Parts: sequence; C-alpha cells; structure tokens
Amino acid sequence: MTEPKETSFRESVDLMFNRAVALMDLPPGLEEKIRVCNSTYTVRFGVRLRGQIHTFTGYRSVHSEHMEPVKGGIRYAMGVNQDEVEALAALMTYKCALVEAPFGGSKGGLRIDPRDYDEHELELITRRFAYELIKRDLIDPAQNVPAPDMGTGEREMAWIADQYARMNTTDINARACVTGKPLNAGGIAGRVEATGRGVQYALREFFRHPEDMAIAGLTGDLDGKRVIVQGLGNVGYHAASFLRDEDGCKIIGIIERDGALVDARGLDVNAVRDWIAKHKGVKGFPGADYVENGATVLEEACDILIPAALEGVIHRGNAARIKAPLIIEAANGPITAGADDILRDKGVVIIPDMYANAGGVTVSYFEWVKNLSHIRFGRMQRRAEEARTAMLINELERLSADRGLGWTLSPGFKEQYLRGSDELELVRSGLDDTMRTAYQSMRAVWHAREDVKDLRTAAYIVSIGKVAASYRAKGI
Repeated sequence: MTEPKETSFRESVDLMFNRAVALMDLPPGLEEKIRVCNSTYTVRFGVRLRGQIHTFTGYRSVHSEHMEPVKGGIRYAMGVNQDEVEALAALMTYKCALVEAPFGGSKGGLRIDPRDYDEHELELITRRFAYELIKRDLIDPAQNVPAPDMGTGEREMAWIADQYARMNTTDINARACVTGKPLNAGGIAGRVEATGRGVQYALREFFRHPEDMAIAGLTGDLDGKRVIVQGLGNVGYHAASFLRDEDGCKIIGIIERDGALVDARGLDVNAVRDWIAKHKGVKGFPGADYVENGATVLEEACDILIPAALEGVIHRGNAARIKAPLIIEAANGPITAGADDILRDKGVVIIPDMYANAGGVTVSYFEWVKNLSHIRFGRMQRRAEEARTAMLINELERLSADRGLGWTLSPGFKEQYLRGSDELELVRSGLDDTMRTAYQSMRAVWHAREDVKDLRTAAYIVSIGKVAASYRAKGI
C-alpha cells in the first residue's frame, strides 16, 4: 500500500477551504468565486549588476477584490513560484476578513536570494520590480498595498514607497502605497514587532478560556509553559522574546537553518539572536545543547510549539511524533493538510495561521489609516488625556489632605496613570482588541457546532462567511 501523497501548500489551502465550505450553505457559483484567484501578474525584468544584465522573475497575485485595496506582503526567496503566491494571496483574503481589516487578499514574490546581493544591488532590483508593478496599478494606495514578508523588511518598503512617489508626484497619499515602512518614512510604531506581538496576544486569549485549555490538556496560565520556536527571524524572535520576558514562558528549544539549541532551563532569546547575527547560525552557542538535525526538535516534549518560518515543516512524515498539545502557526502554512488530519486525530489543538499571524496585517491596516489621515496616532488627544487624569488625581489628593485621610498613591502609580497613550500603546491596544475579538468569533463557531472539530475550520467558516456577505452586498 502506497503512502498518501504529501500535499503542496496551495493544495493544503484548497483542502482546508473545501472542508469549511462543505459545512456552509453557499451557492455553488459564489463558492467558486471566493475560491479562485482573480489574477496573477508575472514579470521578468533585467537589471545591470556587476557589469552584465541579470534577469529576475517576480509575481503579484490578487485573490479577491471583494474589498479594496487588496493587501499582502512581498517575499524574496528562491522558492517563490506562482502556486505559492496564489495560495498566500488566498490566505490573505481569509485573514483580512477574519480580523476585520477592510482589504482583499494579495501577495507578491521575487525569485531571489537576498543574501547574494549587497544593499545597493538589492535597491536597484527592488526599485525595478516596484516600477514594473506600479505602472500596472499593482502597487497603489487605493488598489494594491504590499507589506514586508520573508526576505524583505522596512528597508525594501521604503525603497518601494519612494519609487511610487517618484512615479506619482501629485499623489498626496503616496506613502499609503505600502506598509511596513520605517518610522521616518511614514511607518507606524509597533509594526516590526506586530506579527510576533499578535502571536503573544493570541496565546493570552487562548489561555483566558479554561474550556479551550482543557481540550489541549493544559492548565494554569502562560507562566512556566515550555515553548519550542522554529525560526528566530522577525516573527519568531519577537514572539519568543515577549512570551519569555512578559509572560514567564521558558523557551526550551530554538530551531534554525543550521540546527537547533535545546536547554530545559530556558534559553536567553536575545543572546541567541545576537549569536546568530554574528555567526550566521546557532552552532557553537555556549551553554545549550546543539542538535545538528534541527527538525527533530519539533518532536521534543513541550507545552507550546511555534513554527515561525517556512511552509510544510510539519508533514505526514513527522506529525505522528509531535508531542506538543498546542501548536500556534506563526508562519504561513507550516502544517500540511495531511499533517493537520493526523494532529487533529491525536487531539492536538492548532491555533491556525490565518488568525495567529494576523498581527502584521492588522498593524499594517493601522499604518495605512495613519498615512491616509496624515497624522500620528495620539497627537490630538494625548495631552488632553493627561490633563483630565491630572485633574482627578489632584482632586483626590486635595480631599485626602483636607479631611486628614492620609491617602498615599503607590510609588510610580501617579506618573504611570497620568501619562497619556502614545502611538505604540494605541497600536498595541488596537492589536490586542483585534486578536481577542477574532479569537472569540472562531471559538463561538468551534463550540457551537458539533460538526466543527477544530479552530482552523472555524476560522475558515467565519472568514468565508464575511467574504460571501461582501460579495452579496455588491450584488454578486
């Protein structure tokens, strides 16, 4: 008997979509409209580097325009292909719908290893790629708004924004053509940490519900929980750092390209990140056990497993050996459809990527709104908040003195209470509210329907339902 074939990332997304719509009452035509990718543009362009022309292949896919602009990152990786980009665009449609960000889904990619080029060469490549997309309205504040993804960051987004402004000199909203920019180029406080912070908020919300924890066989809160993180890039680092420093988790395993580190006492995430930056890998890090075949550490005993790097790292071949009772998908598609079936049968609770890594697009939404409103969040109300709270504190202190009550405020309370919310605090507040609300919408379906056995199916049902409602409102 032959083993079932492992599904690709795109096939996994389609299978999970099919599982959800089978439990919904959608007209066949509307179901197909939501499923299919509207369009994909493939571009091949040349850039003169090192004395000769180099040709690059890039993609920009638009999955759904039920809301505009469409939103989705641009990744730089050698594995970029049309199927992957279209699957990621579909995931963006459902993700935006789930967290109520008013965007359709899109995604882009350039088949390139950014480590092969210096900064100047990457700027030339990025600007030419942006030029090819901008002139076809595939980057535009009102139509298609990219963001960073694997292999890209603030630097690349600043180049793209500047290229758009050069080509659209009279567009007052030019900065809103892309999100994930540096603060000095129209970015927003908290964007770099956003996806990792969203993972933390998602776990906090999960642990607020004893009924959900019981399904995973967990008790208590996040304090002391053993965590293994696969991928210490931007998302994995911030998630691990926040969970360790703010929630008391023990990061007992970190998996990277060249192997993994294991320490039951807990790893210093910042020290590991600094080591990776200096040595290009985890090998040789002092004070922890090094495992050359890092993928095997996914199978180690822990309370929470956080795959935060590539697609398909948990598959039919290793799913049965996974010991974590709770997996939160910080990456896109880290669990294949076949592995998902195995893990569900084992009783593992999976907090799905569509929800778990939505912190990035949520804060991108805030940045887009900031760019369109042309004002920093908190600028109008911060000092008014401080003045209002100061009046209250001063009145309490006066009453205490007049009546001899002897009230005293705790050390540091007055200063902290009087301080008005700045942009970072407002962004974190908005992200926390978004992650809580989205989780509650998923769990409501998960617990209300006997035919919904997992959070992923619940997430798809919620998001597809919202997309369907948008199309119906358009008369489709």
